[in-house]
Amino acid sequence: MSKTFYHFLIKYRHPAPKDNISRFANDAYEVHSFPKTAYDYDEVSSYLELNGSYLETMSIFDEAWQLYVLSES
Repeated sequence: MSKTFYHFLIKYRHPAPKDNISRFANDAYEVHSFPKTAYDYDEVSSYLELNGSYLETMSIFDEAWQLYVLSES
């Protein structure tokens, strides 16, 4: 994969987010401990399970991850 998940996700940042992925991107940008160099699903997923209290549900991450995988294929 050419981009990290974080760099993929950040393109969804929006000053007035209208969907869950945009809210996730905004929050990930604000959290300095987000794994910005990760390419691995398990690494990001584990981080979010322990630290992602801002994420309403892990299904938002799963949806974003699917978009990430599709964008890299």
